[in-house]
Amino acid sequence: MDLFSHHAERAHQGQPLPERMRPRTLAEFVGQRHLLGEGRLLSRLIQEKAAARALPSLILWGPPGTGKTTLARLLAEALGARFRVLSAVQSGVRELRQEVDEARTALHQRGQRTVLFIDEIHRFHKGQQDALLPHVETGTVTLLGATTDNPSFELTPALLSRCRLLRLEPLSPQDLHLLLDRALTDPVRGLGSLAPQVPEPVRAALVQQADGDARRLLSALEAAVQIARPDAGGVRHVDLDTLEQALQQRVLRHDRAGDEHHAVTSAFIKSLRGSDPDAALYWMARLLEAGEDPRFVLRRMVIFAAEDIGCADPQALQVAVAAAEAFRLVGMPEGVLPMSQACLYLAVAPKSNTSLTAYAAAHKAVQQHGALPVPPHLQHPHPGQALAQGYQNPHDHPGHHVAQPYLPPALLGQRFYHPSDQGHERILAARLRRYRGEPPPAAGPAAPPAAARERSVEAPGVEPGSEDATQGLLRA
Repeated sequence: MDLFSHHAERAHQGQPLPERMRPRTLAEFVGQRHLLGEGRLLSRLIQEKAAARALPSLILWGPPGTGKTTLARLLAEALGARFRVLSAVQSGVRELRQEVDEARTALHQRGQRTVLFIDEIHRFHKGQQDALLPHVETGTVTLLGATTDNPSFELTPALLSRCRLLRLEPLSPQDLHLLLDRALTDPVRGLGSLAPQVPEPVRAALVQQADGDARRLLSALEAAVQIARPDAGGVRHVDLDTLEQALQQRVLRHDRAGDEHHAVTSAFIKSLRGSDPDAALYWMARLLEAGEDPRFVLRRMVIFAAEDIGCADPQALQVAVAAAEAFRLVGMPEGVLPMSQACLYLAVAPKSNTSLTAYAAAHKAVQQHGALPVPPHLQHPHPGQALAQGYQNPHDHPGHHVAQPYLPPALLGQRFYHPSDQGHERILAARLRRYRGEPPPAAGPAAPPAAARERSVEAPGVEPGSEDATQGLLRA
């Protein structure tokens, strides 16, 4: 080993494990098979553009630790291009112009193209994004932007129109296990020289805690191996206690794709439906502390607000959606605050599942009767007509309401919506009785017909409140 190699190895060993294990070739890259698999988009682009040493500008959108930076670097190397990096957090228009000037020089004097990688490109404001446009359009630089936020919201339409958008997915458990094996066995770049022993339960816990993030996985692994004391034979045994010390948090038993995931999620939804805010908050905390994606929990609350509360408290859906948007803005850990607020509100709100049962009944009518023709008076008026013949505009009548048929003749008299007597829906029920010309109930609210009650039962084999509950009901 010469002096330069020795110094290079020492510098390499001083880097964190995620950096040391960063793939050096596309063949080493793990995950994103929907982009890099045989015949997939990036594979075809590399093959087609390799001769011309060209690549279209790309926006790489995905969660942290999915390989956006690594992929950009490897793409540039595969095409023989200069690779330059800017951070949208630390760089401005001045740094951008400097990189563009150097790229122009490299292109004109040496015929070498430049791939300009901008990390967290969503942090660039409109003026900075506009400054990129002419250089991307003329091909002075090939832009590879990385973002964890939806580019449709954060990037200008002009910049998006000049780039291809690629969605990167969280790494699968199989991908993460492969990275674990590499890191544990590689004696130079990995931890193999430390003789670590990591049993399967600890590996499973590491993969679970990583939540699809390779950087999080390798950082936790390195910390756990480093604090594990070697035995007499020099072997470092990493158990769950060691992992908990490394993570500084308790490792909870929760498999995002297994029975425990479904059990805890079911308990969360049932507690909301049962109006128990304490239990709902506990099960939500269980999900989050076990590493569940907060967006999954928020999505479940948005669905719950429409499915189990509905018109009984129309504000519930606004609260749930606002919590999802607030979480997108602030992230963790503060994001648990709007999540908790929404959880408590949904738990104590009045309950009604009429949104679900009403749509299910209408869906069934469509399936049974097919595409019934639109009654003539509801059709779009012919040219020269203000209104379709026979149509009465409710705004021309007292109370802005007039009785006229709106359903096809074959469905006249059908009732899909049966309001409950809960919360705000009691007001809607009274108003709807007036519109329908029905007398008020003699003693308490009328129970929905048996057929409607039957339709409110979830489809067989579908857990109430699960991801597919509503779809399963409609398929039943």
